[in-house]
Amino acid sequence: MSHPPRTPAGANLPDFPWDTIAEAKKTAAAHPDGLINLSVGTPVDEVSPIIQLAVAEAAGFPGYPTTHGTDALRDAIVNHCRSRYNMVGCTTDAVLPVIGTKELIAGLPSLLGIGAGHTVVIPEIAYPTYEVSAIMSGARCVRADSLTQLGPSSPTLMFINSPGNPTGKVLGVNHLKKVVDFARERDCIVAADECYIGLGWNKDNPPVSILDEEVCGGDTRNLLAIHSLSKSSNLASYRAGWLMGDGSLIGELLAVRKHTGFMVPWLVQQAMIAALNNPDQEKLQYLRYAARREMLVAALTEAGFRIDNSEAGLYLWATRGEDCRKTLDWFASLGILVAPGDFYGPRGTNHVRIALTGTDQQCEQAGWRIVRAA
Repeated sequence: MSHPPRTPAGANLPDFPWDTIAEAKKTAAAHPDGLINLSVGTPVDEVSPIIQLAVAEAAGFPGYPTTHGTDALRDAIVNHCRSRYNMVGCTTDAVLPVIGTKELIAGLPSLLGIGAGHTVVIPEIAYPTYEVSAIMSGARCVRADSLTQLGPSSPTLMFINSPGNPTGKVLGVNHLKKVVDFARERDCIVAADECYIGLGWNKDNPPVSILDEEVCGGDTRNLLAIHSLSKSSNLASYRAGWLMGDGSLIGELLAVRKHTGFMVPWLVQQAMIAALNNPDQEKLQYLRYAARREMLVAALTEAGFRIDNSEAGLYLWATRGEDCRKTLDWFASLGILVAPGDFYGPRGTNHVRIALTGTDQQCEQAGWRIVRAA
């Protein structure tokens, strides 16, 4: 029995970015004092004992968790977002736990019925998964700096990212208001990736949510905010995140995710509750990153690098005015692995992204190597 030729899974996807720096990683790993990997935003500090205890106490639960999450989890999320980020329009019905925000972002257009004939807008310098999500759904992908390509048509979905990855750029209230106005005029869904919102470094320009009362006026129509505990509470391995905003869109996503079995494990839900109800563990982690950031900023500046944006988040967006792959090789010769800016789009080719996710000792050692080599 014949059938149409099969297209292998992933055939239309770009190369996985980190596969392209294998040689640089090999060079860095050969350094006599060892590899310091600052190319990824993977937490290296322990999960708070309070969270670990919550997981241990939940370990005996044998049943299936609900896709919508427990009432206690959704209450904790709403209370956290209202008190921390002025997201007063949020209700527990309009919250959806997700199995890590990367899977949510990658599948969001498809889950919302966005595909061929639709357009997805992504930031001009962007986390690669936004583009992947459009490719997987069959939608057209346009970067925000190329909106003139749209002509008279309107996008169906727009991803924004503030604080940004990799740049650490923060979009202020006025900018976000313009995004909301743009979307409402065109009936476009805005998915705001706010996973780094708890890591603001500039007190004069703190990160603001798309669902902040001052931005949206309490009207969440067509607005979705994406949040995670991976960075702020070291729960990357737990895959602990959530989506909130427009209740009708959350309802659509909930219905599809029920059918497809997307359920956040019970133990992870209990860990999330413990993290959200104990903000001191998040404050401690913030201070760790602040100290590492200070060390690396000082070293890079002394070595002649310019650090752009980097007002929030886990990364330094650095340049010395040369091709990012040349800078990548320079760092690799010091035993330091960083991420080249071309991972994130054509506008990133003269920058590298340097993560704050080394240990205190690694960041101190990295700073010393950078200054000595300059």
